[in-house]
Amino acid sequence: MSHVACYVSSQGLARYRDCMSPEQHGAPLGRLAGPADSLADQAVAAIRAAIRDGTLQAGQLYSAYQVASDLGVSRSPVREALMRLAEAGMVAFERNRGFRVVIPGAADVAEMFQLRLMLEVPATRRAARLAPPGLVADLEAELAQMRSAAAGHDEALFMRHDQRLHRLILEAAGNARLTALVGNLRDATRTLGASTAGTSRGLHDIAAEHVPIVEAIAAADASAAGEAMARHIAHTGKLLVAQALAGRPAAGQSSADELWASAALG
Repeated sequence: MSHVACYVSSQGLARYRDCMSPEQHGAPLGRLAGPADSLADQAVAAIRAAIRDGTLQAGQLYSAYQVASDLGVSRSPVREALMRLAEAGMVAFERNRGFRVVIPGAADVAEMFQLRLMLEVPATRRAARLAPPGLVADLEAELAQMRSAAAGHDEALFMRHDQRLHRLILEAAGNARLTALVGNLRDATRTLGASTAGTSRGLHDIAAEHVPIVEAIAAADASAAGEAMARHIAHTGKLLVAQALAGRPAAGQSSADELWASAALG
């Protein structure tokens, strides 16, 4: 009898049962090493990275059993990691089958980017006010790397530096939970091709949107920094909502502008 991955409910609580199959899987992930109490965190990071680089692709069915084998760990930390990623909206379990990387719908994208506006804009203003030593130099270095990656048409490298630049700003604001939450939101939209490169704008265009953010932080202009971040996030979000709608058209569905407005809380 084969063992399969399943997601079941017991007394109203979500539970991931130890019944996983090795049949469904793609390219292998790298093996983990470290203390047992850190393996779940490492598994989360490894699965996130695999989603970002396309090793785990949206829509395909995967076996948690095989993921655990690839990572060289027991199934327990992988189960915990998948549960955490499911809570973040990155994966979904299929009863008696396995798990899939989730492709968010247009309404989901609108909600996630509205949340990013609520979180990142005030964080950027705070980072501009605090501006710890070395922040501006680090941001300028990341921006230079983004431009270099754009010149080389290396989207994966570009997005790593893009994410690093945003993370530096969030870390400078001094709220670790906010930084982690925004990371979850970014990863949840990764399967859509969050850069929008090659569809509605190019890598050089995206890099250019970060310039006024960095310049305002360098000038300690909190208001301008927040406004520049708001423009960048809103532009990206609206483009991705439209992109998601175009990818899955349906009769009678709302327009991109309608979805964006309906998700706004302010």
